[in-house]
Amino acid sequence: MKTWTKEEALQTLQELAEEADRLKKSRAFSTEHTIWVTKCYDTLEEVFGRASRYYLSFVDIKWGQIPPGTIIETWILADKQAAIDAKSHHYFLLQLGTAKGFLLGAINYLKARELPEVYSAKDTGPEASLILRVLHLAERQLRKVIRTQPESERQMQDAFENLLLGAEIPCGREVDKIEYSSKTYIPDFSLPKIDLAIEVKLCNRSEREKEIIAEINDDILAYQTKYSNLLFVIYDLGYIRDVDRFCGSFEEHENVTIRVVKH
Repeated sequence: MKTWTKEEALQTLQELAEEADRLKKSRAFSTEHTIWVTKCYDTLEEVFGRASRYYLSFVDIKWGQIPPGTIIETWILADKQAAIDAKSHHYFLLQLGTAKGFLLGAINYLKARELPEVYSAKDTGPEASLILRVLHLAERQLRKVIRTQPESERQMQDAFENLLLGAEIPCGREVDKIEYSSKTYIPDFSLPKIDLAIEVKLCNRSEREKEIIAEINDDILAYQTKYSNLLFVIYDLGYIRDVDRFCGSFEEHENVTIRVVKH
């Protein structure tokens, strides 16, 4: 499942809403309509959750279906199928308008809130909620508490620990030792309750980007022997040019999340 930022979610929802207008020339379950519906399902599920009203309302749309009891008027029997098709398309257009309304409503709802507040999954429990809170701290709060340009990773780890403590998220700092391939690995933070290990790194010179890539690759292999969820927070002083490329290869690993925070 894709891990979203608020900006990405808002942009994608806006694009989907605009695409609803272009689909008026299409037909229910045409190739382009099916691709769009699938993307809407995925986006609403991943951003708002399967128990959210936006997801549930969208999946309840009966595309192109004519309501029971609707009278189909036609004078010639041979024209009946054409009349049915025309009526079906009429309702398809109405449903596109409804779907666009749901997407625009979702945009307005998300604009006034943060991602952890809008997510509601049928299986969302305290553990899932806690992971979202940790991600929120990395994405939204870490930059705010850095007053001056940091000079060491220890400073970044101290700042992140303060955020965890301030949010009353129980964690251990450098308390876990993982033996792997004749080496000992120690996560910066471990949250056994949600089976999560966190590493906080600082990219403060051009050569550091490659070093961090190698470190993360090693850490993934070691930490996954004990933890199901891994989070790597990289505080970048301007040396990581292509963030999507940097994060993409790592997130091919299941339950590995990368967050690059720009100074």
